Amino acid sequence: MNKRAIFSKPSINNNKFKSFSPFCFSSSEFSSSSSPTPQPDHLSTFIASLQSCAHHKNLTKGKQLHSYMLRNGLLQASPASLTSLINMYSKCNRMTYALSLFQTAPQNPNIFSFNAIIYGFITNKDPFKGLKFYREMRVLGVFPDKYTFPCLLKGCGDIMEVLEVRKIHGLVFKLGLDLDLYVGSGLVKCYLKFIFMKDAEKVFDELLVRDVVLWNAMVNGYAQVGQFDEALGVFSKMCSEGVEMSSFTVTGVLSAFAMIGCVENGKSVHGVVVKMGYGSSIVVSNALIDMYGKCKCVGEALKIFKMMDVRDIYSWNSIMFVHEQCGDHDETLRLFGMMLRDGIQPDLITLTTVLPSCTQMAALMHGKGIHGYMIINGLSKDRNSEGIDDVLINNGIMDMYAKCGSMREAHLVFDKMSHKDVVSWNILIMGYGMHGYGSEALDMFSLMFESEFKPDDVTFVGVLSACSHAGFVSLGRQILGQMKSKYGVVPTIEHYTCVVDMLGRAGQLEEAYQLALTSPTEANAVIWRALLAACRLHGNSDIAEVAAKHVLQFEPEHSGSYILMSNVYVAAGKYEEVLDVRNMMRQQNVRKLPGCSWIEVKNGVHAFINGDRTHPGSNSIYDGLHSLTALLQENDYVPDF
Repeated sequence: MNKRAIFSKPSINNNKFKSFSPFCFSSSEFSSSSSPTPQPDHLSTFIASLQSCAHHKNLTKGKQLHSYMLRNGLLQASPASLTSLINMYSKCNRMTYALSLFQTAPQNPNIFSFNAIIYGFITNKDPFKGLKFYREMRVLGVFPDKYTFPCLLKGCGDIMEVLEVRKIHGLVFKLGLDLDLYVGSGLVKCYLKFIFMKDAEKVFDELLVRDVVLWNAMVNGYAQVGQFDEALGVFSKMCSEGVEMSSFTVTGVLSAFAMIGCVENGKSVHGVVVKMGYGSSIVVSNALIDMYGKCKCVGEALKIFKMMDVRDIYSWNSIMFVHEQCGDHDETLRLFGMMLRDGIQPDLITLTTVLPSCTQMAALMHGKGIHGYMIINGLSKDRNSEGIDDVLINNGIMDMYAKCGSMREAHLVFDKMSHKDVVSWNILIMGYGMHGYGSEALDMFSLMFESEFKPDDVTFVGVLSACSHAGFVSLGRQILGQMKSKYGVVPTIEHYTCVVDMLGRAGQLEEAYQLALTSPTEANAVIWRALLAACRLHGNSDIAEVAAKHVLQFEPEHSGSYILMSNVYVAAGKYEEVLDVRNMMRQQNVRKLPGCSWIEVKNGVHAFINGDRTHPGSNSIYDGLHSLTALLQENDYVPDF
């Protein structure tokens, strides 16, 4: 029995499609009985030319060839000529033309023309129509071949048609194509996209022949879903079977080493990269920057970046992200400026990487510039919902303004947000509280509750901090007492620390001390350091000594605690105790980190470190500093420790 006769084959009425043709000609209009029979060599030349037009996307020449073939009857000579035309129009992104040719063809469509039209729709990002023609092909009794399935599987993967892929897999097995490399690769990639890792692994293991592309798919597939050990296992097996790695293999393996923090193996791969000549590849260099950065080897990452002859937006994003994650915000902003001078336009990833550095360094002018760029280019909108604000991005912008002290701008961003979450409210409450606007912070808290947003533990840290900075002691006590009963939030050590700080600032040191001792949550160094700072403020050396003992039990290596205690003794005139604190620091090998400050002038951020002479204007800076010091000494000012 003929396999292709299993399905009934309805006839296709070609006339019904003619009115939809975008061409001003049709094959019947130009064919003539007097046309000479085309020679095979002549026809093969035209087919080769059409394939060249498809490859180079030369639509103009392709149309000229189409017109000539119509006039000389070459379309009727062979189905291959029709398939080549459909393929040419598909690759030139002219699916309307390709579809018209398919529907008005003088012959019934065969597997080749079906493959061409399915491929065209799927590669032109219309997988639903591609799948529709596949189903029509099956109804007509035309069986798919090994060239049908790879593209069809890609289309199913794009629209996440899991059930259809299962059906296709079954048909592949029935047709005996399950061991074909390209069909198997299509199945593996599809299952990886669905995160069906076991199915992908099963198909992969059953294939007798596996090329480097398939190995890469498995390595990168495991890496992308966080199964880094499995990714490295596949890579190890690939090497043991003598498969030569490609640049795509390298990127997948480096991403795995980056996530597990294995810098030594990453360096080994880097060595192989150099030997194989992949060092000049932008993609590989970007992966190396990412790997070294995530392994905290910032110097190595910067070295790779500087060696690159050509850098793309991903290169700049990677190196800026490395510095931002390591807390080098000054360098992050400097790199951002270099990128702009190189003519690279930032994308959303760039801006969300640089924005936290603006926040941490209070670089308001930089932050405003980024905000303006995002507004002009529509980057503050949710890409999945047209016209809707992206809450996360707007929260980041609002946080930047709040931490830079521009509460007016922060509130404007808040007011213009079409969608808000609890974090949006928390940022404003924390911002107002941080800058001493206690009443405004509490007003926002009340408004948040009226707007039916449920406050969380971060909200109350902001509210209690606002009470502390504004001196609302009674209200702070009241809010702490109502947290669990009224709002359903159990107080944590952070909340008790805020209240200890609030009481300490108000001079109620004994009550603050008792709260630190009796708080229901386990105390830590932070709560005792808050009390120690309050003792320094009010010159209470007795409670300070008790607080210092508790702090040093938790964090004996923290220099800040020693500095606070020393300043308490200086204020009390106990200079022998000051020397004891210094000796204790030497015994514990504790060193005070040099102080750093920065200021934003025009478009630049200038950082200053104690004793630093590297700033280009250091001579003028120190002259000014000496003048100020002399003036302070004239007025009997005694500097802190």
